[in-house]
Amino acid sequence: MKILDGKNATMGRLASYTAKEALKGEEIIILNCEEIIVTGSKNNIQKEFEEKRKKVGSGQLGPKVSKDIEKMVKRVVRGMLPHRSGNGQAALRRIRCYKGVPKEFEGKKIISAGREKHNKYIRVKEI
Repeated sequence: MKILDGKNATMGRLASYTAKEALKGEEIIILNCEEIIVTGSKNNIQKEFEEKRKKVGSGQLGPKVSKDIEKMVKRVVRGMLPHRSGNGQAALRRIRCYKGVPKEFEGKKIISAGREKHNKYIRVKEI
């Protein structure tokens, strides 16, 4: 079991690493999902997510975009997995995402996922 800290981690890089490890058979736990960052222009990212949410609410067909932070992160990881095959579905079941740090994981060894510096980014909790 690997416990990853999402603080200051780039969402795409964290998701690809998580997907690879889950496909190998590792159980992955991602903590501090609200502190994961999405790189790019803050206005463009917010605008994209708002447009996707409006499509679903107006009755148009389109992808469902959740406002729940843990579901957003898990959805990004799912996009990096072959989730329609049995192997991908099993890997997706091995991934758990949490806001903050639950008491059951306090004091355990936590792997720091990212400490990169970015000029333009937005945190997942701000989307």
